[in-house]
Amino acid sequence: MTRITVNVDGVEYSDDVEPRTLLVHYLRETLGKTGTVVGCDTSNCGACTVHLDGRSVKSCNVLAVQADGHEVTTIEGLAETAGSDGKLHPMQVAFHEAHGLQCGYCTPGMIMQACDLLKENPDPSEQEIREGLEGNLCRCTGYHNIVKAVQQAAAAMATDQPEPAREEVAS
Repeated sequence: MTRITVNVDGVEYSDDVEPRTLLVHYLRETLGKTGTVVGCDTSNCGACTVHLDGRSVKSCNVLAVQADGHEVTTIEGLAETAGSDGKLHPMQVAFHEAHGLQCGYCTPGMIMQACDLLKENPDPSEQEIREGLEGNLCRCTGYHNIVKAVQQAAAAMATDQPEPAREEVAS
């Protein structure tokens, strides 16, 4: 067993884990973060995507010991990053409003990847969205409403940004 300390969704956890334990299994089985789903266990589908130090990773491809000393955000913690008032993250709202899901199995990973995409490119084109999500598979939607949801979230997140400070010009 190996002792790890990981900050997950803003809470620090210290646990003994088998060195071969995948991060997805640690999150689900040890911490009860069942929003992170196991899709393929081969890193092909992206359903298990979480943020590790703010970047998306497929948690079935990361050992829990590799997350030692790092910060993990799951789909459950994403809403908490939107504020302490219990509101959903704008990406979660957009997926709901734009019907960016059907069965919902891929949705947590898709949302986490889409958030990372918007961090890198806050105003992506439709093609850039499709390319940014290509490592996350959905077998139900055909991606049209997923793309719409990401576009809607990008617009909502752009309007939520504080205005840049304007310099006073002396006349």
